[in-house]
Amino acid sequence: MSIVEAILLTIITASTPLVLAALGELVTERSGVLNLGVEGMMIMGAVCAFAATQMSGSPYIGILAGIASGALFSLLFGFLTLTLVANQVATGLALTILGLGVSGMIGEGFVGMSGIKLQPIAIPLLSDLPYIGSLLFRQDIIFYLSIALVVGVNWFLFKSRAGLRLRSVGDSHASAHALGINVIRTRYLAVMFGGACAGLAGAQLSLVYTPQWVENMSAGRGWIALALVVFASWRPWRLVAGGYLFGAVSISQLHAQAFGIGIPSQVLSALPYLATVVVLILISHNRRTTLINTPASLGKPFVPDR
Repeated sequence: MSIVEAILLTIITASTPLVLAALGELVTERSGVLNLGVEGMMIMGAVCAFAATQMSGSPYIGILAGIASGALFSLLFGFLTLTLVANQVATGLALTILGLGVSGMIGEGFVGMSGIKLQPIAIPLLSDLPYIGSLLFRQDIIFYLSIALVVGVNWFLFKSRAGLRLRSVGDSHASAHALGINVIRTRYLAVMFGGACAGLAGAQLSLVYTPQWVENMSAGRGWIALALVVFASWRPWRLVAGGYLFGAVSISQLHAQAFGIGIPSQVLSALPYLATVVVLILISHNRRTTLINTPASLGKPFVPDR
């Protein structure tokens, strides 16, 4: 069981940033905004979290810095697309390129430094349970936050009036505006939440997954998070299942090499992205389900009547 437990622990660690980033993008897209800059916000969260931790000595301050950097970076996207009505696809791609460049500049002085790892928190009694105790109840605070956020977002979207307003903005911004809902403010808040989640996901990468700073350490996880939202049909609980599935695929390359499986390392490294392509192809065949769940105003600009 020790080998199985070790594998499951690495899968949980690898899956948590995917779940967090995808959850934030899910809320953003539910409001009708398509932000392709998840990768850029993740890498900014990673470098800011690592830098703040090194300067303060506290990984918890690093977590706050990662969240703040992701949220602030998303405000740039919001200003360009919601206020200036720029193209959302082009702006999101530019945000990713900008994030990769700025993070490399900020993190230049931190390359090679040993990081401060975020230590796990053991929940009394529950952490002593056989098999599941160390897996679920002796984890870092970011893992617990990811589960709490999934529960909270699911309740918010489908059980609260504010969540109903957000979904109405995503389904028909013109109708929501006619009913007196402030579409721009709602979308700004959704975009900021998405950025904060992406920043938290980046903080997990540099404080838990690999406690150090390496340029481009997000390694395409932002793009996988975008595919996860479609894979989950914009449903939080399906997103968790997809996130852990993709996490298992991404971590399989390490364990395959450890067990001496004779597969080229390049093929194993490409598995997560190959799985993303395969999943998107399979989803595209069921257009009825996709169209039912896709926010009708996704990616469409909104200019209020003056």
